[in-house]
Amino acid sequence: MTSATYQAGRNTGLGSIFMAKITVISRDGAGREVEAENGLSLMEVIRDNGFDELLALCGGCCSCATCHIHVDPAFADRLPKMSEDENDLLDSTDHRNETSRLSCQVPVTDALDGLIVTIAPED
Repeated sequence: MTSATYQAGRNTGLGSIFMAKITVISRDGAGREVEAENGLSLMEVIRDNGFDELLALCGGCCSCATCHIHVDPAFADRLPKMSEDENDLLDSTDHRNETSRLSCQVPVTDALDGLIVTIAPED
């Protein structure tokens, strides 16, 4: 295994798992790159990397909109289609725009490597 592969993934003893690199912009405008394991939701990745301002009160059940983010428009076609429930919850927020998503509804995939997300202002 090359050092580049090892650095980009987590060593599981069975090889390396690809970890997408996601840049998270906090509400104060500070950005930090984090590694995101495939299959986790963006909410889990953001929360688990210490961004406490992303409340995620429902724990990822798509019932509160406290994990609202704005995603880089260049990645819009790589995201899953928004569900009616997600759309309805986003309609209840004051800071919805065309790049709004609930981070609990966006699973990490290889296609999201390089994604930039901004944590939406609190309602």
